[in-house]
Amino acid sequence: MELKGLTIAMASDHAGYNLKQDVRAWLESQGAQVKDYGCYSTESCDYPDYAHPLAEAIEKGEQPLGIVICSTGNGICMTANKHQGVRAALCWDVPLVELARQHNNANVLGLPANFITKEKALEMVRTFFATDFEGGRHERRVNKIACH
Repeated sequence: MELKGLTIAMASDHAGYNLKQDVRAWLESQGAQVKDYGCYSTESCDYPDYAHPLAEAIEKGEQPLGIVICSTGNGICMTANKHQGVRAALCWDVPLVELARQHNNANVLGLPANFITKEKALEMVRTFFATDFEGGRHERRVNKIACH
């Protein structure tokens, strides 16, 4: 996927702030624009305050893809996944990112800031945008995720 001209939604809590800034800088260096839903410092805060607005934007179709980051990645992904149409995948290695995109059509990448390096995070972000959904048998499964 070409990043130039693409707008990517990002959100984090205080524990993910520094990694978010690193990822943001890399994305912008690749020509992407970033819509930052917060937080905006390392001062203690609550991840749902930032995950919900990002997820609402994806749910409404205002943003196509997003990245969420907190210390473990769990809380921010759980919050984002409360929204219909959001498929936030918590990943800590490249093969997980590939499968989340290929098999689950993940549209939000969740990163655990306290458990991965900046270099690993950037490798995972590159993989997230370079990997396509395979469709086929996976499409049927993805279509069954939403609550009706």
